[in-house]
Amino acid sequence: MLHIDKHRLVGDEVTFRGTPNIGGPLTPRYLMLHYTAGSSAESSVASLCTRKPSGNASAHLVLGRDGRIVQLAPFNVVTWHAGVSAWDGLTGLNQHSIGIEMDNAGVLDEIGGRCFTWFRKEIDTAEVQRAVHRHGGPQRPWHAYTGAQIERALELAELLVARYGLLDVIGHEDAAPGRKCDPGPAFPLAALRSRVTGRSDGLLEHRVVTASTLNIRRGPGADFEPVAAPLPRGTEVLVLEIGARWNRVEVAGPTDLEGWVANAFLGPVAAPRGREVAASAPEPAAAPRKSGRKPRH
Repeated sequence: MLHIDKHRLVGDEVTFRGTPNIGGPLTPRYLMLHYTAGSSAESSVASLCTRKPSGNASAHLVLGRDGRIVQLAPFNVVTWHAGVSAWDGLTGLNQHSIGIEMDNAGVLDEIGGRCFTWFRKEIDTAEVQRAVHRHGGPQRPWHAYTGAQIERALELAELLVARYGLLDVIGHEDAAPGRKCDPGPAFPLAALRSRVTGRSDGLLEHRVVTASTLNIRRGPGADFEPVAAPLPRGTEVLVLEIGARWNRVEVAGPTDLEGWVANAFLGPVAAPRGREVAASAPEPAAAPRKSGRKPRH
């Protein structure tokens, strides 16, 4: 189990490698999540721990695809992960947030039905999630996060919010919309935020299971293990995160059950009395794009 001692993370599969790219004292108010857009956790750690003539960057944590964590700076020290940013009336979120970089290539390029990272590595179809970014744009292929990453990110968020009394969990895309689009639609940010802070943004869409039974899984894909017995036909769910083929849902009613289901087997349901249901938004024309090499600040 993870815990924090003198602003350092302690636990299994946690290491510390100090970065020179730090600022002054930090009293954090938010947790900000990113993807690295890098080729590996190791290469991202090396980059974030290197002092360059310009364009230096850092973060407090790097979370690998296997769930391993490298801490680069204590949680009470400013790191350089947010750049030009604003949230809830504050600007310069480096001065107000703990940053976690998750090893993920981000948005992918599709060529002849095959998906590639900006550094030209082909990504297996099992690791591709097609989705529309919540800031708009067409459906695009994104590098999927692993189940280990998602579970570890939730554990970290719960720990950090409780330890430092953080006000919110946000993505880089929230603090720098139009300029950044990470952690992107492949990460269940809305569900994580709802679980950790006890609240969510906007109105949740209600759907109902249309198949005779429907598996509810730990992640967006048939390779993820079920989190509970299959949901029977007619089960009502709240949609927390929308993907091309898989939705993150919470089972309606007095239950804490959340997971991913195949959205082909969900249908519309009338809104419960006294609750509004958000209509599905039309697909906007403009596409948010994570530039190839992730600009650092």
